[in-house]
Amino acid sequence: MTLDQRDIGPDAATLTVDLGALVANWRMLGARAGTEAGAVVKADAYGIGIEPAVTALSSAGCRQFFVAHLSEGIRARKAAPDATVYVLNGMLPGSCGLYAEHGLAPVLGSHEELLEWASFRQTGATVRPAALHVDTAMNRLGLWPGEGLSLAREKAGVIAAAEIGLVMSHFASSEDEADPANARQIAAFAEIAAAFPGLPASLLNSSGHFLKGCPAYQLTRPGYALYGGNPTPGRPNPMQPVIGLEARIIQLREVEAGTQVGYNGRWTAKGKRRLATICLGYADGYPRNGSWTDTVTGGSAVVGGALCPFVGSVSMDLIILDVTDAPAGSAVRGAPVTLIGGPLDLEAVGAGAKTVGYEILTSLGRRYQRRYVGL
Repeated sequence: MTLDQRDIGPDAATLTVDLGALVANWRMLGARAGTEAGAVVKADAYGIGIEPAVTALSSAGCRQFFVAHLSEGIRARKAAPDATVYVLNGMLPGSCGLYAEHGLAPVLGSHEELLEWASFRQTGATVRPAALHVDTAMNRLGLWPGEGLSLAREKAGVIAAAEIGLVMSHFASSEDEADPANARQIAAFAEIAAAFPGLPASLLNSSGHFLKGCPAYQLTRPGYALYGGNPTPGRPNPMQPVIGLEARIIQLREVEAGTQVGYNGRWTAKGKRRLATICLGYADGYPRNGSWTDTVTGGSAVVGGALCPFVGSVSMDLIILDVTDAPAGSAVRGAPVTLIGGPLDLEAVGAGAKTVGYEILTSLGRRYQRRYVGL
């Protein structure tokens, strides 16, 4: 249950979501691919909120959405009553009726799912056309390529009975342009798509939009890049930033050399330092691996334009910063500090927390004061 924003106090961190940038990123990716772009809005639209994300994208013309869970699909359907909403994680036994009730399209990746869905359709239930998932590398979900080709040859078989509206696969390494697995997947999916003539196909994820020579087919499925994540690691980010995160300083103190700070005293001052404590911690989604100790570097925040490192452990509700080098007057009680934004993009924050930007996004806390701007 989402906390009512009216109940959030002034000490809460502020998450700013630029829905205009979200829409601009979606449009750019569609233009780059030269075909229709859908939108992956699973994991609460990567943390920014399914309802505002789907509403903004739907208003801009997006007609196809992808979620992971049935519950997410129900939320997306309410926000976009006329869109096609695919549920990526497959279909559990006995759940066909829920898909029909909410007008959702399952992504089918096994014979068992295909047979159950086809049988349900024969009852006369009104359902959306499903998608067929063929696994070309991940070994996670989906039919083997040979199974997909075999089904394609059965013109009047289970594929026809299931009324498939889309065939798709998922890249395993598209962010690494040099990985030879990409070429193998592109070739394998080309054979699959050709076996289903006239059926729309979808292969490109966020990074797939930037793979040279990769067919776009009829529909792409960007996710991370929509929210400002870099789909081309190691190169400049072509996407607009979508989120910013600010917390506030609640207390300041000066410590002498040799002072140990935080749980278990894992950080020791090397000289006289000025410290600031902010109202944000791992309960708000900032990974504890962002802790900065005497032996391990961690995360940082921006105070008055200066990058200030964390000191000690990221705790549940608080983080301590070394603001000694912040400009005079910038580190005062109540002053804002930036956790995401400016030089601290998603990739930089992920690296500081020894994880990836995806985890930073999808862990965004429920206690933040959320501001939606840009539309």
